[in-house]
Amino acid sequence: MGLNNMKHGILSREVLVQGESEADLVGFGKRLRAQLAPVGELELLLADRIVSNAWRLRRAAGIEAALLNTKRGDKTVLEDVLSWTSDQDRLQLISRYETTLERSLYKALHELQRLQAARAGQPVPLPEAIDVEVLVSGPDEADEMALIGENRPLQSEATHA
Repeated sequence: MGLNNMKHGILSREVLVQGESEADLVGFGKRLRAQLAPVGELELLLADRIVSNAWRLRRAAGIEAALLNTKRGDKTVLEDVLSWTSDQDRLQLISRYETTLERSLYKALHELQRLQAARAGQPVPLPEAIDVEVLVSGPDEADEMALIGENRPLQSEATHA
């Protein structure tokens, strides 16, 4: 068995769930790897991470569609505007799962692009950090904003000053 067959088999065992086609995953992986054009083990590892996350994202979309098409009484979940708490919880879980997968996919993709740029002798940009602003409402807003980096003193400091 060649290295590619062994590697595809390992990836398939890690990523596939019952009812999914190994041939579909292998074909999907080959097409994605052809686009990504990895060279060397590290780039191949990152390409495999991208394939794995992309496959799982496809699955999450299917799960979401199946959930929204589930019948509850005479309406689907989507038609019933998610009146069942368990359905709302499942959709939130799927959304968090998708967000985590997307982050991992883009992290691997950006690192692969950085390695490929370095290999091609191009300047390699540093990884970018994104500032996130969290909006908080309620009576403790000033305290919470101070805790996440807003340049305002905590209420307790303001009253003692």
